[in-house]
Amino acid sequence: MQERQPPGANARMAAKAAQRAHDLELMQRISLDDEEAIDALYTRFGGLVYRMATQALSTPADAEDAVQEIFVRLWRTAGRFDPERAALATWVMLITRRFLVDRLRRARVRGRPASLVEAWSPPASGRDPEATVELGERFGAVMKRIETLPELQRDVLKRAYLRGQTLREIGEELNRPLGTIKSTLSRALVRLRESGIGEEAAA
Repeated sequence: MQERQPPGANARMAAKAAQRAHDLELMQRISLDDEEAIDALYTRFGGLVYRMATQALSTPADAEDAVQEIFVRLWRTAGRFDPERAALATWVMLITRRFLVDRLRRARVRGRPASLVEAWSPPASGRDPEATVELGERFGAVMKRIETLPELQRDVLKRAYLRGQTLREIGEELNRPLGTIKSTLSRALVRLRESGIGEEAAA
């Protein structure tokens, strides 16, 4: 005798299957650099990732940096997502947790790392002269590399890290969706780190 399914079981199973298919398509699009898909991922999970980061890290600035790094990692690993092994929310939380654990472990070993804002800010007056020279040289190297970025990436990066604007303010001024601004900043950071700039600050 065939076992009867509870009322609504078939509908729930169908909904889960549809969600898995949707999530797989989304991550495949992200692996192909589809900006709308990247924006959708930010919209869906940005709040969750930020909450996890603020619980683990000491300052909002550190948490915001971590969110950017985590979504870069999600973008880079999008092609490896398998909905049969884990739901997308579980995948995002796992990658977030791994990143935060790694960051806290490095902080314990090396001392608290400078945030990107600190590392990429112009040298302030009143510092030790040798430290000022070193910071000036590093800042100059960063600025040269920033100038080689595509126009939108360059503009967003300067506004975020040199002018101190929030991503929402940048989006409003440039008339771009918030998700687009976030993904643009992430790509700019990836390019800089691939060139060896900012590695110490991002550690």
